[in-house]
Order: sequence, then structure tokens, then C-alpha cells
Amino acid sequence: MAEPSPITDQEFALFQRLIYKIAGISLSDAKKVLLVGRLTRRLKAYELSSFSQYYRMLATGEHAEEMQTMVDLLTTNETYFFREPKHFDFLRDEIIRKRKSPAPFRVWSAACSSGEEVYTLAMVLAENLPNTPWEVVGSDISTQVLAKAATGHYSVARTEGIPPGYMSKYCLKGVRSHAGTFLVAPELRKKTNFYQINLMNPVDAEIGEFEVIFLRNVMIYFDPPTKAKVVHNLLPRLKSGGHLIIGHSETLNGITDRVDAVLPTIYRKP
Repeated sequence: MAEPSPITDQEFALFQRLIYKIAGISLSDAKKVLLVGRLTRRLKAYELSSFSQYYRMLATGEHAEEMQTMVDLLTTNETYFFREPKHFDFLRDEIIRKRKSPAPFRVWSAACSSGEEVYTLAMVLAENLPNTPWEVVGSDISTQVLAKAATGHYSVARTEGIPPGYMSKYCLKGVRSHAGTFLVAPELRKKTNFYQINLMNPVDAEIGEFEVIFLRNVMIYFDPPTKAKVVHNLLPRLKSGGHLIIGHSETLNGITDRVDAVLPTIYRKP
């Protein structure tokens, strides 16, 4: 089959509006190359000759699986273990060590991508809450990255950042056909749960409440009204006195007055 026609400005604008409507993501004009690179193979799979044809196919509402595939392709973000490590130091030193309650401790990684943040949290909790029940919940809009996250299986190239003591204690090195990979230890994986959640929608109360919510490096893709909407949807799931932690390049200034700043990027719900 011939290559699809190059995307026009009008076609790109259609996809900008579509991904904004579904996921709240503001795709800048600079992301046109990325969109074309990731979606061209979908046009080829359906033997479509233009991006307009692909858009019309999605717009019928009759291809929910393909809509999810499109979302997966345009929302997959890079992450790694122990990213922005001061947040994990704060979790250990200021939240866990000063905690008096014996109740189960629950943390939510609200845009967990391929799961590195979830298992980083699990290692920190396992190390610092040896006698307290705990759980880490990970969620993402992308089913593709959630499937990857649930396996807990990563390339050894991803281990940079994991302290050596944690690596030997909580990670199993692959052998033979799995050489060059590692698996997060089963005792950590059984205390993690993954859910597909679109942060643009109110969060189902069945997920429960959390002591800490990590919402890091996702709001950089949102405009201010979307940031406010997402935070508004999350806060009912954060316990009073609980902490909301965002990425180092993000702020909640002008977004919400329902949490108090503790440190830059770390907020507390009164």
C-alpha cells in the first residue's frame, strides 16, 4: 500500500481537539511529528490513505478499542525508578517516620505509566513499614503501559537510580532466556494494584482513600483549567492530613486552594 498522505494543519487540529477532549492533553504544534510518527502505522493497519479517514473512523464511536490504541500511542510518557529522589526522602523521613497510626498505609501513583514509580514506592514502604500493612495503587489512562507495569518485569538498563541494597533485596535478576532483565520481587508485587483511570473524570470512591497521592510529571501536558479539574477529581480520595506530591517542574499556584504548600511540589490537605 502507498504511504498515507502527509497530515494537513486542519487534520492535526482535529487530533489536537480529540486528545484534549479525551485525556485533557494539550498537544502543541511542535508535537505534530510525534503524532504522525505514532499514528501512521495505524493508518497502514486499516489501509487508510489520509489522517482524515482515520479521524472519521474514530469519530463514529464504533471503534472503542482503536480509540484506546490511539490514546495509548499519544499518552505514553517516559519514567524511571527513584525519579526526583527527594520526594521519596520526604515520604520516608517526614511522612512514614512521623506517623503514629498502625492503620494500613496506602499510596496512589496517579499517572504511573510503566510502573517504575509504583515499585519505587513499594520498595520504600517495604523498607520503612516492616510491621504495618501497606498498599500501592498505580493508575494510568493507557492500558498498554498498565499491562507492562503489572508484570513488574524490566530491562537491567532501567536499574539506574535503584540503591544497591534495594536492588539485591527487592529485585530478582533474570537468568537464561531472561538474562539482561529483572523482576520486582513477588512480595512487593502482591501489595500493588493497577487500574485504568482517566483523571479527567471523577474518581470512583471504590478505590478508597490514600495517605499520599503522587501526581508527578503529568500536569505539564495540561492547560490550567484541566489541571484544576484533575486536582479537583483527585482530592476527595486524599485523606485529611494527607500529602499530594507533584513534579519538580509543576506547581499548584492558582490551580487550587484546597491544599497547603509544605515545600515546593509537596502539598498537604488540611
